[in-house]
Amino acid sequence: SDELLLEIGDAIIQNVDEDGMLRASVSEIANLGPYPLEEVEKALRVVQNLDPPGVAARDLTECLRLQLCHLGLENSPTDVIVRDYMKQLQCHQYPEIGRQMGLSPDEVSHHLEIIRRLDPKPGLKYSPDHSTYVIPDVFVVKEGDEYKIILNDDGLPKLRISPTYRRMLEAKEAGSEETRNYVKEKLRSALWLLKSVDQRQRTIYKVAESIVRHQRGFLDHGITQLRPLVLRDVATDIGMHESTVSRVVANKYMHTPRGVYELRFFFHSGITSSMGEAISSVTIKDKIKKMIEGEDPSRPLSDSRIAELLGSDGLPLARRTVAKYREELRIPPSNLRKSVH
Repeated sequence: SDELLLEIGDAIIQNVDEDGMLRASVSEIANLGPYPLEEVEKALRVVQNLDPPGVAARDLTECLRLQLCHLGLENSPTDVIVRDYMKQLQCHQYPEIGRQMGLSPDEVSHHLEIIRRLDPKPGLKYSPDHSTYVIPDVFVVKEGDEYKIILNDDGLPKLRISPTYRRMLEAKEAGSEETRNYVKEKLRSALWLLKSVDQRQRTIYKVAESIVRHQRGFLDHGITQLRPLVLRDVATDIGMHESTVSRVVANKYMHTPRGVYELRFFFHSGITSSMGEAISSVTIKDKIKKMIEGEDPSRPLSDSRIAELLGSDGLPLARRTVAKYREELRIPPSNLRKSVH
């Protein structure tokens, strides 16, 4: 239905970063509902047809191809170069591309010029270039060996029902029946609003409490102890629907002894180590980042080598997963890092 498509589309947009790239897989978005995979794919195509061209792409290749499609160049030689020769493009192996595609140097230059005009980060020009200040919705304070959760009520309007209207109903000269019914209806609406605001705050508290329970290791020891956590875990823990948890964590921030984090920061997939320990993808990315920072500039670590090193550390990871995490960290491949150094 259109309503379902809108709901999934909203979930997709919530997972688009400031560069305009989709930072969640189709299956991860499907799990939020849960939604049927084919409906998520359908909604993704709709979002990818929005402006700016290239938005909600899952990787650089898809981003550039969406823009070429927008220009009417789908399946053109330019599109084929982006689709099949991205590695050669990144390594500047232009003669090799021409040789494999049977193109002259001038023809290759023509297609490269088109590619250079494409935007690898289509969302960036829509992102504010000034600092964004956030006000935490939740404060987590350590008292002794326990963590206490305090909701920030400062941003909420101070709501109360004016006693004037209650007096109007109680007064004998309260006017016509129509007036009394009108005031009664408005009082009911006001009470419903007060109850809704209170319920919202209670839900935020429960979600924050569950996050603190699951991520106690992170609060105590830092990023290396961040555990894998999905919305379903918290939903089950507090007895609420997964979609309710998803709405609660959207655009909410938590102030912790380790800094201010968006609530979504605490939700990540992960793997099980050889010792049977659950390791968050954020922790693995941090390990990859530190490995690359400490590498020999003249001999940068390849994705395969990083996978080997992680494996020897008890973290079995496929090379393509390492490549995915490296790209999400916005770190270029080893051949480009070597040229940078």
